[in-house]
Amino acid sequence: MGVEIEKKFLVSVLPEDLSVYSFHMIEQAYLNVHPAIRVRREDDIYYMTYKGAHSQNEGEIGQVEYNMPLDKASYEHLLAKAEGNVIKKKRYLIPLNEDAYSVDYLNDHDMLKQKIKDKEVKIELDVFEDMFEGRVIAEVEFPDEESAKMYRPASWFKCEVTGDPKYSNASMSMEKI
Repeated sequence: MGVEIEKKFLVSVLPEDLSVYSFHMIEQAYLNVHPAIRVRREDDIYYMTYKGAHSQNEGEIGQVEYNMPLDKASYEHLLAKAEGNVIKKKRYLIPLNEDAYSVDYLNDHDMLKQKIKDKEVKIELDVFEDMFEGRVIAEVEFPDEESAKMYRPASWFKCEVTGDPKYSNASMSMEKI
């Protein structure tokens, strides 16, 4: 079981030439929203995810996350039992903005600097399809709380919506469209 530390942002303008970035096609649905238990197909990989409550410490943004692999038949069986909307999106994997951290900060944090160089820290741009077409949300997942707090958002981000339930996939699954 790991801890997911991420920030979410609305986007004011899409990056130029999205076609140069790799992406995943994602389909997911929720068996439960509190705590979140979802099934997901990411390209040809299937799994179920449990996301626990956010940390109880004020100011912390991490939450417990556990993934369990599924085969296609198990995924389809659970998908049929899910309530609410099935969410479909194209997730672009975009390098972290170059001005995300000061040079001094990165020089003092070699592990973060290496993770960025290895593209382990990136912007995941979700472009929703079907009933949610037109919604675009960017997420950045961080290796620790400090790097999340020190992150300077990309210029093409509009505003941060971390923790706003309106922008969680679980809430979207329950929206009346």
